[in-house]
Amino acid sequence: MEAKKTPKADLTKKSGMFLNIGLFVSVGLVLFAFEYKSFDDLGLKDLGQVSDDFEELLDIPITEQPPPPPPPIEQPVIQEIPDEVEIEEKIEVNFDLDVQEETVIKEVVIADAPVVEKADEIFDVVENSPEFPGGMEAWNEYLRKNLKYPTQARRMGIEGTVYVVFVVNTDGSIQDVEILRGIGGGCDEEALRVVSNAPKWTPGKQRGRPVRVRMRLPIRFKLG
Repeated sequence: MEAKKTPKADLTKKSGMFLNIGLFVSVGLVLFAFEYKSFDDLGLKDLGQVSDDFEELLDIPITEQPPPPPPPIEQPVIQEIPDEVEIEEKIEVNFDLDVQEETVIKEVVIADAPVVEKADEIFDVVENSPEFPGGMEAWNEYLRKNLKYPTQARRMGIEGTVYVVFVVNTDGSIQDVEILRGIGGGCDEEALRVVSNAPKWTPGKQRGRPVRVRMRLPIRFKLG
């Protein structure tokens, strides 16, 4: 015959309740254990009757030491110095000199150092410039008589001024004739020819001596 439990006797339905009750009891025991205090039964001593054997503490003031006295100042010893003895020297001055009133002092004249001039030196500017015999009018007359207008320049209608440079030697002769600025058409060559064949000039002078001088002159070509 099979036995069956009644629904009222089934404890599985109340397992949750028992679990909660167990947890509650466990937590209560733990809290009780932490809150429990134990006191040692030690004899309490009355400190009021204990004799005080401590020495009374006294306030010791700070001793201030005064600064050391300054060293004594030594007074300078004043020594009496005797008055200086004046030494008298007799200085004999002899003014017995022979001074002649007619003595004449010659004036010293410092002459300029002589200027050394080179014999072959050519000057551009001198005290006395070279001059054509008879002056510039005679020079222009010489050009009118000897200068020939080149055929090529006349045919091409070339006219203008040719600038010639040359050197007048110490004897008046002419050398180193060159064209400084020309116009072409045969005019340059004609100017060189006329100047090279010119008669001697009066040489230029520097400090009274004949020197070589470089001259620059214009020669004009104009169609009539």
